[in-house]
Amino acid sequence: MPNFTQIWFGFSVLSLLIWLVLIGGWGGFWRCDQQLDADSSINTNNSDPYPSICVVIPARNEADLLPITLRSLLTQTYRGSVQIIVVDDQSTDGTAAIANDTAKQTAKNITIINSQPLPTGWTGKLWAMAQGTRYAQTLNPDYILLTDADICHGSHNLQNLVAKAETENLDLTSIMVRLRCESRWEQWLIPAFVFFFQKLYPFAWVNNPQNSMAAAAGGCILIKTTALDRIGGISSIRQALIDDCALAQAVKSTGGKIWLGLSDTTCSLRPYPNLQTIWDMVARTAYTQLNYSPLLLIGTLIGMGIIYILPPLGLVLGLLLGQNYVTIASGLTLTIMTISYIPTIRFYRCPWWLSLCLPAIAFLYTLMTMDSAWRHWQGKGGAWKGRVYQQ
Repeated sequence: MPNFTQIWFGFSVLSLLIWLVLIGGWGGFWRCDQQLDADSSINTNNSDPYPSICVVIPARNEADLLPITLRSLLTQTYRGSVQIIVVDDQSTDGTAAIANDTAKQTAKNITIINSQPLPTGWTGKLWAMAQGTRYAQTLNPDYILLTDADICHGSHNLQNLVAKAETENLDLTSIMVRLRCESRWEQWLIPAFVFFFQKLYPFAWVNNPQNSMAAAAGGCILIKTTALDRIGGISSIRQALIDDCALAQAVKSTGGKIWLGLSDTTCSLRPYPNLQTIWDMVARTAYTQLNYSPLLLIGTLIGMGIIYILPPLGLVLGLLLGQNYVTIASGLTLTIMTISYIPTIRFYRCPWWLSLCLPAIAFLYTLMTMDSAWRHWQGKGGAWKGRVYQQ
């Protein structure tokens, strides 16, 4: 019968093998090399107009951020037709009035739709998006941009998105915008959120038409109007809490070509000043990502333990007990883990030493996932801006 040290060494080797597979055969998720070009051009003749775009912004109590984010869209350098639709999702802070004032200050016109009461079977954001896209489709644009009210768009973002879509004939083009990373907790946890997302959905696999994996980032999605029509509109995903990935899956499963990458010029202004705000953001949908399955939850907790938490414990144990094989296996695993996290840390311009903290950060995310399941079992899952959504 194997003794304790042998069992620990076996788990250490298992963790090392998993990391070797992740680094070498998991879509290169850790490289952060799938990025939207910062300054692209659209190939068109003078006789061919630039593709037209309708921008749909669902907004619920966004009066603080909308003056900045809406202005970033109203002042784009894109030379084609751009029409902006703000869907006021029953705000109580004067969101609609702020949107109107911002448009007047830039001498631009926008359309404001007052959202109707939320029907049964819909999430609030998707219901607002559905109303906005239905109106947009009456204007017959070539593309519809779905974006959040907290997203500040780089001045060339529409140009770059359309150039990418036109050059590669994409049905859906999405970017994971740069999340705010200013506070101490944001620097600790936000880069890891992006790292884990890329591990869950390797962008290279998402962008491969031959691979069935699909994902998108809901803060900024450019979709062809014909592709949205083909999948039956937003109503086809009306019950999805993770609506961005559900939309990407719907498009790709019907033969559409999709692309997902990072952006260094378009960013989210949503602040996460403390641990609680980030915790709530993750716990809102973590258990949803596991399809509300207790078995998947248990598997995830075990997997997080083996992949992230066991290596530092093995290193300490190996050093204390003088077990060289455990020490070497755990040390190699920690080295690979740290190296894999460095590109994300650099992308977010965070201190390099945070790459050494991934095991501790992963432990916090594991606790958030457990809390997400607990909230679901208590009937409090999916809470967002005063609404609670349950599967």
